[in-house]
Amino acid sequence: MAVHNQSHRYPRFRFTSPRRAVNSPASAEPTVTAATASRAYVLAGLRFLMGFVFLWAFLDKTFGFGYATPSGKGWLDGGSPTEGFLSHVAVGPMESTFHDWAGAAWADWLFMLGLLGVGLALIAGVGLRIAAVAGTAMMALMWVAEWPPARHLSDGSASMSTNPFADYHLVYAVVLVGLAAAGAGATWGLGRAWARLPFVSRHRWLR
Repeated sequence: MAVHNQSHRYPRFRFTSPRRAVNSPASAEPTVTAATASRAYVLAGLRFLMGFVFLWAFLDKTFGFGYATPSGKGWLDGGSPTEGFLSHVAVGPMESTFHDWAGAAWADWLFMLGLLGVGLALIAGVGLRIAAVAGTAMMALMWVAEWPPARHLSDGSASMSTNPFADYHLVYAVVLVGLAAAGAGATWGLGRAWARLPFVSRHRWLR
């Protein structure tokens, strides 16, 4: 009597290791989604903090709250937002230029409008690319005014520079560029609504 292969009658079972199951795309998807959401919240929080840095500087210099700007010496009281800082620049290749700019009306207006515009853009989450450009330009000028590479001031005294390159102005500039590149205005902000405006959608550099 012939013996036939009966293996086709029995179903074949494929066993999957627990490690392979855990690493499957379906199981990894919630983890990726959670990480993406967390990253968006962190960037939104960082955006608010940076916005408050710029907005507070504007408010303090305007009203003289007694922090960096003494009470009674605010912009509205007739004080100059740039004179105190620029007139005391004592180092760097633009020392004499900053002295010439100190207290000039155009310098005061540009500086204050820059602080207000960047601060509001970051808080609202709109126009982050423009804010990054304007904020980076402001930080670059302040970096040059303090000139961290110098170990001595123009009068020979120690500059007290803590780092010859990476100071907080540079860090702020990098953060501004990163927030704009990541589109950080979409979370806890008006970034999505702003991007849908016809004029903004036609000019992507306004986002």
